[in-house]
Amino acid sequence: MTKKFQTGFTLIELLITLSIIAVIITISTFAIMETLKTGRDSKRKSDLETIRSGLEIYRADCGQYPAPQSGRVPSPLRGSGATSYCPSSNVYIADVPEDPQQGRIYRYARISPNSYELCASLEDEGSSVTCGGSSNCGSGTCNYKVTSP
Repeated sequence: MTKKFQTGFTLIELLITLSIIAVIITISTFAIMETLKTGRDSKRKSDLETIRSGLEIYRADCGQYPAPQSGRVPSPLRGSGATSYCPSSNVYIADVPEDPQQGRIYRYARISPNSYELCASLEDEGSSVTCGGSSNCGSGTCNYKVTSP
């Protein structure tokens, strides 16, 4: 008499394995989403520093910060032609960076010819800030601000 052995997995073993895989995928998805949010916030901060740099060079040449256009830095940021040091052929920022999420903006407000505020809406929620009296950064509320030095 010979016994035949059946090979394979039982239904319980398969269900346990699938449950473990589902838990791992769920945890991974939340970790990836948090990493993406952190990456977008880092890009926003980097973009504001790029804009700040262009604004400072513009002020050094033109004697004042540019006027905003619809609450934003003019794109491209060119010289005003007001002085010989600030010809309209000078390009300070060829393509002003935009927020990585559609609907959000980088708000720019020139407080005086020699001061400005530049704001963004970070996904890592913080307290609301205002730029030129507005806390609207597109579809988000401004919660990160840089100002003129």
